[in-house]
Amino acid sequence: MLRLRRLGALWKQLPFRYLPGLLGAVAVILLVALGALEGLEYWSLEKFFELRGSVQPTAPIVIVAIDESSFIELNQQWPFPRAMHAELLRKIAADRPLAIGIDLIFDVPSSRGEADDVALGEAVTAAGNVVLGAAPKYENRGFVEQFDANMPLPIIRKGGVVGPVNLEQDAVDGHVRRAPLRVRVADERVPGFDAQLYQMAVKRGLPAEPLPDTRSVLINFNGPPRTFPWILYYRAIKGEDEFVPKGFFRDKIVLIGPTSDVLHDFFPTAFARGAEQMPGVEIHANVLETYIRGNRIREVPAWIATVMAAGAALVGAALVIRLHAARAFATAALLWIVLTIFAYVGFLYLDVWMRGMAGTMGLGLGYIATVIENFVREQREKRRLSQFFSPEVLREVVRHRDDNSLGSTRRLVTVLFSDIRGFTTLSERLEPEQVAEMLREYLTEMTEIVFRHGGTVDKYIGDCVMALYNAPFPDADHAVKAVRTGLEFQEKTLEVSRRWEEKLGVQIRNGVGINTGEAVVGFLGSRKRPAYTAIGDAVNLAARLEPLTKDHGASIIISEYTHEHVKGRFPTRPLGEVTVKGKLLPVKIYGIVPASVRKHPRVALDAAATLTVVGDGQSCRVRTADISEGGLAVTGVPTDWEVGRKLGIRVDGGALSRPILAEGTIVSRRGGAAGVQFTTVDDGSKPAIADCVARGRETALDDGP
Repeated sequence: MLRLRRLGALWKQLPFRYLPGLLGAVAVILLVALGALEGLEYWSLEKFFELRGSVQPTAPIVIVAIDESSFIELNQQWPFPRAMHAELLRKIAADRPLAIGIDLIFDVPSSRGEADDVALGEAVTAAGNVVLGAAPKYENRGFVEQFDANMPLPIIRKGGVVGPVNLEQDAVDGHVRRAPLRVRVADERVPGFDAQLYQMAVKRGLPAEPLPDTRSVLINFNGPPRTFPWILYYRAIKGEDEFVPKGFFRDKIVLIGPTSDVLHDFFPTAFARGAEQMPGVEIHANVLETYIRGNRIREVPAWIATVMAAGAALVGAALVIRLHAARAFATAALLWIVLTIFAYVGFLYLDVWMRGMAGTMGLGLGYIATVIENFVREQREKRRLSQFFSPEVLREVVRHRDDNSLGSTRRLVTVLFSDIRGFTTLSERLEPEQVAEMLREYLTEMTEIVFRHGGTVDKYIGDCVMALYNAPFPDADHAVKAVRTGLEFQEKTLEVSRRWEEKLGVQIRNGVGINTGEAVVGFLGSRKRPAYTAIGDAVNLAARLEPLTKDHGASIIISEYTHEHVKGRFPTRPLGEVTVKGKLLPVKIYGIVPASVRKHPRVALDAAATLTVVGDGQSCRVRTADISEGGLAVTGVPTDWEVGRKLGIRVDGGALSRPILAEGTIVSRRGGAAGVQFTTVDDGSKPAIADCVARGRETALDDGP
């Protein structure tokens, strides 16, 4: 019981974000257990063989190949007379080879009579070092297992040794990869054909590594067919000196077997697949080479490969969690390449097969599962956070979600409160559905403005919008952007008001209060319903400033603390000191003076203008950026022309139908740009300005979506 509790405690401590990796580990364990990855594992083994290429055999093995040319040269049909095999054995035995293996089955009497069998039996006995092939076969027939020994005839085998030539074909793809050291024959296991040849050659002095104590071995194939030397059957039996000189077979292991397609003794191997398969006799040559050199392919135990695969799944998940998807993919790919190289080097120099496809699958499953889970979680998180942050900020928030960027921290922020004036009275005049529709339109417009200026929507309180700046990420211009938001609020409110005035005959205006100060910012509230917000005295002061806009005749009021951050960037006017609820000391407040953003639509205008300072006669040539019936924006203004300077204005060219003559005041400055508010406009210039604005707005509408 105590162990179960400990396991439960460990489970709770496991980070939930590692769960996809854990599920990937479980999945790969099941795939290995069910054998679903065996095909991939064998494919990777064969790729290692291909990369390594052919290796020259070192064991003294030669193959006497029974091919189509032997049928023609000897003018014989298959099966050859056994007396002919006997003649071949005598010629080979005369060279005193280490062992002779015959990969043919003589399980039925010769069609040429008993003398044919006797001749072969006498030759086997005379040679004294012949291993004959057998092919024990089991068949399941219902509830009965039938066994056929397929042994050589007693008269043939009495002077030799018998070994089963059975080759193991993998159930996955039919390829031959393993050689049985011992083969089941009836109720016992006897040494296989190649093991018998090995033992015979070692007894006659061949230096070789000891046989492994296993049921079967993975064959270390040397290469494709004909990697081992072939001597054609008809040349060996004719004893042609050019090809088979005297003593050619001395101290060699000689394998005799079919290499003709018509004899159907071909199997797919690592180096021979599809149409180009390997004859069984050469597979036996590869097995003998593996036995003699002791270089069998040693495979990592399945349980170790499975554990490594499960670990790889967790590594894949950890990479995504720590590095995020793109860098995690690159790191995972690099890790896979390193491990693959490591596995190949182990195969090349140590003859070890790592069974790495399970690990590859684990790494991939852990990575993909975690990426998918992260994507789903990000989309869910984006939907939850989209009410607070702009799309740009939201992307950063989600990207840095593990950096505690949304944790509760104390920081300097600028807080904006905006409220519709007289909303209660307005609600009494309209139907609830109309109020809801108007409020939805208004709040949507205001929210987009907040997002456009990099702010965070803290909350909606009825018709009130609370926004934060410099949160969740640092923004050096947070106070300036809050004021710009307030200015655009005024302009957009006028547009919304015009639409509702046409529809219902009601006007709306709004007031904005802005304060800058330190606050605790982050996800606060109850555990079940946390909300991104700010708390502190700075927030309370901003909330108190917004109602003061009604009393001081200013649409936007900022505190002295915000004024310190935006001084010289916007036209302001001091409104004196006020003592707000919750503050013992009075606070200086300032009103932002909207220029052309208040009630006059602006249009782009690229024209030359001359500005002349009233009083001292200084003048400069500038370019206009935009114009409205209330003023214009210009660039190229001398830096020492501060806010409040009165100017004479002349604008020529561009989209104007005639030059504009006016007087105005600089109401805002930023670098070489300035906002100039008209104080007087020449009567002849007013139609030109109105015409320019009208045509500019028409062009904008035509170019719109």
